[in-house]
Amino acid sequence: MTRQIVRMAGDGIGPEIMTAAGRVLDAAAEKFRLDLSFQDCLFGGVAVDETGTPFPAETEAACKAADAVLLGAVGGPQYDGLTAEQRPEKGLLAMRKALGVYANIRPVRNIPALAGRTAFRDGHLDGVDIVVMRELTGGIYFGAKDRGTDQESGDWASDECRYTVPEIERIVRRAGDMARQRKGRVTSVDKSNVLMTSKLWREVTSRVMAEEYADVKLDHMLVDAMAMKLISSPADFDVIVTENMFGDILTDEASMLAGSIGVLPSTSMGDGGPGVFEPIHGSAPDIAGQGKANPIGMIASVAMMLETGLGEPEAAAAINAAVDAAIEAGDVTGDLGGTLSTDEAADAIARRV
Repeated sequence: MTRQIVRMAGDGIGPEIMTAAGRVLDAAAEKFRLDLSFQDCLFGGVAVDETGTPFPAETEAACKAADAVLLGAVGGPQYDGLTAEQRPEKGLLAMRKALGVYANIRPVRNIPALAGRTAFRDGHLDGVDIVVMRELTGGIYFGAKDRGTDQESGDWASDECRYTVPEIERIVRRAGDMARQRKGRVTSVDKSNVLMTSKLWREVTSRVMAEEYADVKLDHMLVDAMAMKLISSPADFDVIVTENMFGDILTDEASMLAGSIGVLPSTSMGDGGPGVFEPIHGSAPDIAGQGKANPIGMIASVAMMLETGLGEPEAAAAINAAVDAAIEAGDVTGDLGGTLSTDEAADAIARRV
């Protein structure tokens, strides 16, 4: 059976890392006899340039018909003068809503070969293996009421943070299911001592976990305390579940536990339809087109796609093992202390696959 994959390379280093990851995916497809078909679509700034919108109707239709979506990176300084509705990043919100992908899943684990590149003392990262489950389609990024700025005076601006009970229930169930496959512990992060949305978040999370996941240990933590504990005691956590903005911030913080934001993948999933698989880093316009971009985050996202989106765990495991071996051997780009170009680093991984 042929699986259809939409590729949206996007902006900045996006095309480079997408091409590099394609070399590794081709190697896995050949080894494991995967029948894959690809469709390249416009998304982000390049779509704004060509169509005037970051998420064209043609791209949306292709994504909805696909088995999985691969996304490179979005944005660049050339779009800073656009309105909020015109900016490439607006396409991300539109895509998430259109595809119903409400659960952003970001794994963070200790990579021993990169431990020396972190800011932590020896041994501090031993045993770190975390999955952050970020709610993706609610909260302050999507609130519509009173959103805007006083255009005349410029003296104020506002954004609404809004959550519904069903939105919280479904992401908490995702976290509970994930914890059952791992160490059996969920840490829910909120700001319930201040925010009404967080009070609701804590109430709903407590109810769902007690009624449906009594076998999973639940802890609650305020987001400011989590920001400290994630650094001071990262090995204490298993599955972390939180709302949209807190998750956005905490996952970037957590990326430092791995030694580089350039090596971490993510997936965004809903209850049906294709998942979206992308590295957590940005478009890095300062190094675009120079062959310096680290392709590992994109390659690891391909592995997540194979396992989670297409049900090919053996192919995913082969890619992940090849990534680890390449890092251990130092066959990496300059940001990780190596000397390889983007394509050379991808080829080093593809050969190991």
